Amino acid sequence: MLIFIGFIVVIVSVFGGFAMSGGHLGPLYQPMEFLIIGGAALGSFLASNNGKAIRSTVRSLSRLKRSAKYDKSIYMDLMALQYKLLWKMRRDGAIGIEKDIEAPQESEIFGEFPRVARDPMIMSFTTDYLRLMVSGSMDPLELDELMTHEIEAFEHEARVPADALLKVGDALPAFGIVAAVLGVVKALASADAAAGEIGLMVAHALVGTFVGILLAYGFVNPLASRIERQVQEAVKVLQCVRVTLLANLNGYAPQLAVEFGRKTLDTSDRPSFGELEDHVRPTLNAA
Repeated sequence: MLIFIGFIVVIVSVFGGFAMSGGHLGPLYQPMEFLIIGGAALGSFLASNNGKAIRSTVRSLSRLKRSAKYDKSIYMDLMALQYKLLWKMRRDGAIGIEKDIEAPQESEIFGEFPRVARDPMIMSFTTDYLRLMVSGSMDPLELDELMTHEIEAFEHEARVPADALLKVGDALPAFGIVAAVLGVVKALASADAAAGEIGLMVAHALVGTFVGILLAYGFVNPLASRIERQVQEAVKVLQCVRVTLLANLNGYAPQLAVEFGRKTLDTSDRPSFGELEDHVRPTLNAA
């Protein structure tokens, strides 16, 4: 929602300010300028990316409306889920959670935390590494290296849409200049026209520069920045899972392992020690 509010603020501020200063919006509507700039931007996007990157960018745009997918409440659910799984593994042995991680959709533990269970990224990462821990043959250092490598690979792949959009955003002002130059060429080619008509054609040509800059810094680059923020949030979730599981694997009790995970979170989303304890305590009593 915030991204759409931001776009509305950009539009109202730019065009509203122009109109309030006495400008007329009519001359700003130049379909051919939009065609030149938009077509050049789309062509450069297609030429600089492969099919995988293009599909990834399209999918990422559909997720932009999720302004708070990973917030304090889901972090608390995630840590309560990890606590309950680790506590059961400590009580019943590694084999005790085998059924839970092999069929999480049928697990009572995962069923208690539906927001976490509906997230395929969290579920895949958590169950995969719990499965390796259950096998009992993984050294903590080796598991840490494997987790780190997977998180880095995920981050690299998830940043592809942001990188692609940033490159288009950086090129848009130049495409605006291209459209403006073509408009000036058209005006100069009509040297026999009246001075007022030539002035109007030059004004129309300058709209290209305006449109290119506005699209770049008012729309495309903010989209890329928003995707970048979402990637950072997802990476933070994986780091929380990683640190918690490694702490448990190194011999720390589930309560302390969850505390390790809590410390990895940003201060804006990190629950306090008391908040997390109060959230986990019902889980302990139920277990």
